Amino acid sequence: MIKFIYEDMSQALGYLPYGLAVGLPVAVIDVWLVNLRSKKKQKPPAKWVPVTMFCVYMTVMLAITFLSRESGSRSGVLDLRLFSTWGINDRNNAFVIENVLLFIPYGFLYCWNFNRKRKIFRCTFLGAVTSLGIETMQLLTGRGYFQIDDIVTNTLGALIGGLFFAVAGGLVRWLKAGSTKVGNTKVGNAKVGNTKEET
Repeated sequence: MIKFIYEDMSQALGYLPYGLAVGLPVAVIDVWLVNLRSKKKQKPPAKWVPVTMFCVYMTVMLAITFLSRESGSRSGVLDLRLFSTWGINDRNNAFVIENVLLFIPYGFLYCWNFNRKRKIFRCTFLGAVTSLGIETMQLLTGRGYFQIDDIVTNTLGALIGGLFFAVAGGLVRWLKAGSTKVGNTKVGNAKVGNTKEET
């Protein structure tokens, strides 16, 4: 199973040039428009790095889910049975794991881009909506099977990504708080030393 996952992920990296070619211009336009609106409403400007990464990621994900298959190659399959794809063989199990991995960046990058309350809930919900949209388009274009398992695993991936961001954000805040305390302690010691010298 690990072999299949490695091979598929290596193949997915081949779509990175598409992501850069399309995602970077979209990110530039997006940040420019958002910053124009932010100036009018006196809000903080958009951050280039998370926006760019999200746009590149979305382009790569759409390329993987659509361009990797020919139109009409998998038409007319609607599978609404839960957990029907797990346990058949290593190839299918790899697909299940890959569906989770595919949406982990979605949850992480969404939370990084949008500083709102209940970010994890929002990214999980939008991950499910995005997955539903992809599955529907795959069914209509014949480029993939509509499987409820894919929506569930994609949603799980978005949730995991959101949790990763929450943990990472908490760790960064903890490290910053620790460095601030150390800095304040050094300043305080310097003041004490100066006082002793004066007396």
